[in-house]
Amino acid sequence: MMDTTKTALVLGATGGIGGEMLRQLLAAGWTVRALKRGELQAARSDGIEWLRGDALVRADVMAAARGCSVIVHAVNPPGYRNWGQLVLPMLDNTIAAAIAGNATIVLPGTVYNFGPDVFPAAGNVLAEDAPQRPLTRKGVIRVELEARLQRASTQGAKVIIVRAGDFFGPRAGNNWFSQGLVKAGQPVRSILYPGAPGVGHQWSYLPDVARTMLQLLGVRDRLPPFARFHMAGHWDHDGRQMTTAIVRAVEHAEGATPAVRRFPWWLMALASPFVAAVRELREMRYLWQTPLAMDNARLLAVLGQEPHTPLDEAVRATLAGMGNLLAGGHTRTP
Repeated sequence: MMDTTKTALVLGATGGIGGEMLRQLLAAGWTVRALKRGELQAARSDGIEWLRGDALVRADVMAAARGCSVIVHAVNPPGYRNWGQLVLPMLDNTIAAAIAGNATIVLPGTVYNFGPDVFPAAGNVLAEDAPQRPLTRKGVIRVELEARLQRASTQGAKVIIVRAGDFFGPRAGNNWFSQGLVKAGQPVRSILYPGAPGVGHQWSYLPDVARTMLQLLGVRDRLPPFARFHMAGHWDHDGRQMTTAIVRAVEHAEGATPAVRRFPWWLMALASPFVAAVRELREMRYLWQTPLAMDNARLLAVLGQEPHTPLDEAVRATLAGMGNLLAGGHTRTP
């Protein structure tokens, strides 16, 4: 008989954090289901139960979540198209399924909920209960996402939100590392850094984020119905730690030293009317102009320590996984 206490549905399983959660849940002995649009392969040997369906269709989500104790909500509209119109309906479907099954919703959160006004008041260290006064459209939606989840936690669902800094990891997705600093699948001849000189920035390694979520699921019976946590991740105190780690990884693998250049924000302004993903990145420019570290004291109080891969190791794995480095140290052909 299937142990439904360790059965999870992952929405957004082909994305960065969703895919990482899927792999780590499976490795930890969970029974894992994943919802996927389009045709499914006739047979799979990855141990995952792939279901055909759409996170925008409530009946699909309800059917897929039946018997699951956990729903990982890591889904975004394809290509970030119509993000503002589709994100909340998708969450509502997850909430309905979680309430029906008394399941725990796990949401990867961000700092987009917070406007720059809160940073100085927080001493540039952000706690979970800091005032949420976003200035951007995406931030407003993020606040509403969490508000709906908080209401759901009074109606039979449980909620775990893990807010983290900018993602990076071996499998490229819609993040600053793979779309801004370097380009997936290409040789690293230069690194484009978006931050203002000397301004700190927070990064989170995807496998560490997933491991944190998994560990919190292991103690979910001890958590309140609505639980939010911040990860400290990798704090780049002056905007140079990440770029220097990339340089070291490329030098070690290929013997070449990439140049570090300023990110062309002017080009983003030209492209944003035509590319949805660029618009989403550009809207958050203020996070590159003000230092903001996240306070993980609440997480440490629950877990004792935060999963943390050393920066050089994390960067090497990220570049290798994204196809930026050749095995064996051979130099790429541009």
